[in-house]
Amino acid sequence: MTGFLGFDTSNYTTSVALYLPETDEMLQQKRLLPVKEGERGLRQSDAVFHHTAALPELTERLLEEKNIALCGVCASVSPRRQEGSYMPCFLVGAGSARITAKTHALPFFDTSHQHGHIAAALYGSGRLDLLRQRFLAFHVSGGTTEALLVEPDEHDLFRCNLVASSLDLKAGQAIDRAGVMLGLSFPAGKALDALSQKSSRTFSPKVSMKGANCSLSGIENQSKAMLLRGEASEDIAKFVLESVCAALDAMVRALKEQYGALPLVFSGGVSSNSLIRAFMTERHGAIFAPPAFSADNAAGVALIGYYKSLQEKK
Repeated sequence: MTGFLGFDTSNYTTSVALYLPETDEMLQQKRLLPVKEGERGLRQSDAVFHHTAALPELTERLLEEKNIALCGVCASVSPRRQEGSYMPCFLVGAGSARITAKTHALPFFDTSHQHGHIAAALYGSGRLDLLRQRFLAFHVSGGTTEALLVEPDEHDLFRCNLVASSLDLKAGQAIDRAGVMLGLSFPAGKALDALSQKSSRTFSPKVSMKGANCSLSGIENQSKAMLLRGEASEDIAKFVLESVCAALDAMVRALKEQYGALPLVFSGGVSSNSLIRAFMTERHGAIFAPPAFSADNAAGVALIGYYKSLQEKK
């Protein structure tokens, strides 16, 4: 059986994946980077260290699962496919991928972390057919809150054009900062989601918009004020998530006016939130991948390697 290996070393997760085209099976091994209690992220030097320590073990586990003949290797080499997009943590995965490709005489393909998220969401939701048409993709994570117009590309599988974003704080940052403020561990998305489900309150958050772009910094300020007033933690959690959801909803509505009713795909760790998934699915028919393909992962990267190999053969 043949396979395509993918590496992704983001600022949150060490991840390696193996895509098996004959069976359309995706194998994954990943590990969250450790963050000290009370802190809201990692320095890049620490992220590089943890990736370097974890990647060999995760790769060994992955390749031990089946007897696979590798046909290609792909890595995310930057956060986005744009000039100047760079983070040192991606050097670890890219370097490991290049070495693997060279020593095994395999083709090496590169992509971006954002491309990987989108491809993983399409694979996980069973909507790879969208690779042949235009659609809107929301990448919502700790470092990104962006809406992208995605179109097929004969050289890079697909290209992403930024059409809207958060102008200040990112959705994942708002969630993580509120979570840490409430005593939750970083990253706080999953725990804040669970906490919010204990609240019976419903909020009507005000959304700050400029065209299709949103501003999220007010969420942090308002959640701090709620805490100072002694409001319950579960209510603060619900307010934060409903506020993020309201901003995303406003972005979607503005973009629909501009681009029409294109398919709508959500990716990124924040997209695994149950409140956001339920609202966007019901209101806009949005497409979400299972949580395993929403948070940082190398699955989409491995898949892109496979499709790029097919493009090269044409």
